[in-house]
Amino acid sequence: MKKTTAYIWMSAMVVLSVAIFSAITFLDLGPALKPIVASANPTGGDPEFRQSFYGSFENPLNKPMDVTKIGDRIYVTDTKNTQVQVYDQNGNNVLKFGKAGTDKGQFQFPYGIAGDEDENIYVADMYNGNISIFNAKGEFIKYFPDKDKAIQSPAGLRIYDEKLYVTDIKSNKLLIFNLEGKKLMEIGSAGQDEGKFIAPNAVAVNKDNHQIYVTDSGNNRVQVFDEDGKFLNVINGSKDGKGSPLFVNPRGVALDSNGTVYIVSNLSHNIYAYDKDGKEVQILGGMGTENGKLYLPNGLYIDDRDEIFVTDTINQRVSVFY
Repeated sequence: MKKTTAYIWMSAMVVLSVAIFSAITFLDLGPALKPIVASANPTGGDPEFRQSFYGSFENPLNKPMDVTKIGDRIYVTDTKNTQVQVYDQNGNNVLKFGKAGTDKGQFQFPYGIAGDEDENIYVADMYNGNISIFNAKGEFIKYFPDKDKAIQSPAGLRIYDEKLYVTDIKSNKLLIFNLEGKKLMEIGSAGQDEGKFIAPNAVAVNKDNHQIYVTDSGNNRVQVFDEDGKFLNVINGSKDGKGSPLFVNPRGVALDSNGTVYIVSNLSHNIYAYDKDGKEVQILGGMGTENGKLYLPNGLYIDDRDEIFVTDTINQRVSVFY
C-alpha cells in the first residue's frame, strides 16, 4: 500500500512539474520590443553586456528559446514563429528557414539547436518529437536517424566528440547517440533521487574532463555525471548542493574555456556562474527590459571566445555578454 501511494505521489509530481514547465515555456506576455543595441568591448575580467539583437523589422524574434553558434553565424530557434533565424556576428539577420507544419523541414515547436563539424544544423522539435538536420543554407537534409526510436520529446541538444546529447522531456532522460543514430547510452528516469530527472532541459559537456551537466528543471538543480553516466554531484546554488535550491526552473547550461559553468535560472531571470571548485563567481541579468537585463531567459551558448549568448525569451531578443 505504501509503495502504491508513493508511486502515485511521484507520478503526480512528475505530471505537475511538466505542466508547470510547459505553462512557462509556452507563456505569451506581449509583443516584441523595438531593437536596442549597445556596443561595449570589455578587455578581460568578468563578462559584461555587449549587445542584443531582435531580428529584422520584417522578421522580429517571437519567443526565442535556444541559441548556438556554428562557424561565424548565430542560430536561434524562433519558436512562436516556428522557424530558425540566423545572424552574423554583428546581429544582422542573414537567413531564416522552417515554417509551421509536420512535414520535412517544418516545425511545431522548434527548441534545442546544435551544429556539427560540417556546419549542419540540428533542430529539436518538442511537439513533432523529432530532430531535423539542415545544411548551412537552411535546406532540409533528413531527420536524425533515431534507430532505437528512443526520442519522444527532445529539448536540449549538444554535439560533442561526434556524439549527439539529447534531453528528453517526456521520458525524463538524457539520451546519447553517435551521429549515425545509434543510441550509446541513456541516463536517468522520472524522480527526485540522485541521477533522476523531472523535465530535463539542457545539456553541456566539459571538454577537459568530459563531465556531463544536465539541467534538471523540475527538481531545480543541475546534475553532473562522468562520461560513463555515473552520477557525480548536484549544483543547485547551495554550498554543497544539498541545501535549498537557489535556482528556480533552471534551463540553459554551458561552460567557458576555464571550466566555469553558467546556469540559467529562468524564473529568477538570472545567469549564475560557478568556478571549478563550485564557488559562485558571478551573476548576470536580473529582471528587466533594459540592456543587460533578462526576462525569463532560456537557452545558453558559450563560444570558443567565451562570448555568452542567451535567449531572453519574453524580451524577444538574444543578449550577448563578453
